Amino acid sequence: MRSHPRTVSRRDLLSGALGSAALLAGGGALAGCGTEAARQADEGCVSEDRSASEKKLIFSNWPQYLDVDAADESKRPTLDAFQTETGIQVTYTEDINDNNEFFGKVRNQLAGCQSIDRDLIVLTDWMAARMIRLGWIQKLDPAKLPNVQANLLPSLKGRSFDPENRLAVPWQTGLAGLAYNGGVTREIRTLDELLTRPDLKGRVTALSEMRDTIGLLLQAKGHDPTNFTEAQFDDALATLKRAVDSGQIRRFTGNDYAPELARGDIAACIGWSGDIIQLGFDNDKIRFVVPDSGAILYSDDLLVPNKATHRANAEALINYYYQPTVAAKLAAHVNYICPVQGAQAEMEKIDPELAANPLIFPDDAMLAKSAVFMALSEEQEKTYESKFQQVIGA
Repeated sequence: MRSHPRTVSRRDLLSGALGSAALLAGGGALAGCGTEAARQADEGCVSEDRSASEKKLIFSNWPQYLDVDAADESKRPTLDAFQTETGIQVTYTEDINDNNEFFGKVRNQLAGCQSIDRDLIVLTDWMAARMIRLGWIQKLDPAKLPNVQANLLPSLKGRSFDPENRLAVPWQTGLAGLAYNGGVTREIRTLDELLTRPDLKGRVTALSEMRDTIGLLLQAKGHDPTNFTEAQFDDALATLKRAVDSGQIRRFTGNDYAPELARGDIAACIGWSGDIIQLGFDNDKIRFVVPDSGAILYSDDLLVPNKATHRANAEALINYYYQPTVAAKLAAHVNYICPVQGAQAEMEKIDPELAANPLIFPDDAMLAKSAVFMALSEEQEKTYESKFQQVIGA
């Protein structure tokens, strides 16, 4: 039986009160507090691993991001099985509600090479990139992650902020692309249609998450979102500004576009695949589209912070979840893109309809057209967010 759709998505939490505006503020705070001095080098912040003698692990995640038993929500089937199989006792907490909020909670300890009392955390790729840039994340041992080496989707390997795949392992992923309500408009295939088609004027929304909206525009302009210049960013931003000034875009949103799209109050939008899966449960006229120019692939990543004392135990858990059978059980509950090759075949045994859903298991053509937004330096982060906020009126 299919699990109920998630009521809160990763991106909903990302784009709330501490969304893009908070990121801009966070960037300023970083610079103001002397971030350079907060950086850590491998030799300057050594972490002791006690996994051999201490069979335990503290794992912090986002709410509703792990499978639960339908009859007893205190039970987490895959995690319970891991503990039984390995003897590692996991203290599991859902205490990450926003990337910037969590960063603010732990930054002083990590900057001072102190423990944050967690062995494994899950953060969105851009925040993972920031922490990696600051030297706050431990390197993983590939020899202890054979399932990751064998089963990680190729599109998620060699990312700019982790080219050797040694620091961040995707937990779940999703796509930013186009969505439309077929009950009130005809099909949309391109960003240009969304931003210029006369019948859509004033009936379109775009995302307040800069990396997704600008990433899609970079692709539409023929630029590479994984490696672009400031001039190319400005080129994409100018296209967005024209759509704002013309009245084509009604407003910029977080996940609150979803009910408007479902009602037909807006006809089309830039949106996230996880939302569209949920809307599609009730209305099959709502469609997600990978634009002809491509989509933006984002991930929430597993990270082992500095001074965590159970890295090997964390590696055991990461490796466990990269078994296709386990990954399928997790994906059947959370309904995001599964980053594990082989999980689709296992999902067919659980829920054939979910196994056939391209927003959970994208085909090779869809993945080939998807790109991860470039990791930004602190200066770039502040500059680009400031320019973006000026255009969207935040």
